[in-house]
Amino acid sequence: MKKQTATDRIRSALADAIVRGEMGPGVVLDEASLAERFSVSRTPVREAIRQLEAIGFAEARPHRGAVVPNFTPERLTEMFGVMAELEALCARSAAERATPSDLEALDRVHADCADAARLGDIDAYYQTNLLFHETVYAVGGNSFLAEVTIGVRNRVAPFRKAQFRSLGRLLKSVEEHQRVVDAIVARNPDATADAMRDHMLVVRASVGEVSPTLKS
Repeated sequence: MKKQTATDRIRSALADAIVRGEMGPGVVLDEASLAERFSVSRTPVREAIRQLEAIGFAEARPHRGAVVPNFTPERLTEMFGVMAELEALCARSAAERATPSDLEALDRVHADCADAARLGDIDAYYQTNLLFHETVYAVGGNSFLAEVTIGVRNRVAPFRKAQFRSLGRLLKSVEEHQRVVDAIVARNPDATADAMRDHMLVVRASVGEVSPTLKS
């Protein structure tokens, strides 16, 4: 796992505060005050804000800095609805194309997820969870679909990470992954797509457990 930079740390902390509602819509992301808060120069703060803008977690205002956007439950449900269908397409393709070596790779990363879940390590689980989904994309063999899916995933990533704080969520996520893996092993594209879609919709519901203002 790569070492976290100051920019990574600030971006993650701000995104988490936005998801939890600790920084509400319209709050100004002031570089000077944030630099003081995180005990850094303005450079990593500026880059963190730029990265948040790229995924829709900050809105730039000409000559006035950036502000926190207004996420509504309806908007988030729309975003996860699209995410669910893209992930389902990737999973369906994986069930159709998986080779024995692909299944071994998927089983390894699934086991890593299970290990992180048993330890209750949210950061480790978040990283192995990303690898699990990226392995499904790779097994599916459609690079364009993978690119589009990753683009949407980046926009909901802070919400996906935050939901892991919901009680028991890590182990439940592993169980949902198991259903996806079982369906891929069974070469059942329909069941695989359904399992992945259901998994993503549970993720959406779980966001509401850690951010009540976004409860659907």
